[in-house]
Amino acid sequence: MLELSELVKALEEEFGVSAAAMAAPAAGGAAAPAAEEKTEFDVVLASFDAAAKIKVIKAVREITGQGLAEAKATVEGAPKALKEGVSKDEAEELKKKLEEAGAKVELK
Repeated sequence: MLELSELVKALEEEFGVSAAAMAAPAAGGAAAPAAEEKTEFDVVLASFDAAAKIKVIKAVREITGQGLAEAKATVEGAPKALKEGVSKDEAEELKKKLEEAGAKVELK
């Protein structure tokens, strides 16, 4: 124990620091406000099962209103945002529909 104390003193002198200064300051004050619950979500097509590509394209067409070529390009360009700024309920519904078709979906 004595050797450790001597080592600390030697390091303090050598580097001009204080061991007491290294202690973290006590946290005080008001608690941080709780994070607000997110109300708007982006539905992002992360990837899809290659065997279910046609089903995913159909689901994307239904959700976005795109034509066949546009929906195909959207699916092949994954990861891609399909809908932005939708409610949580709508986002969950779209996610369920896409996952049933064989897609992997993220809500951001």
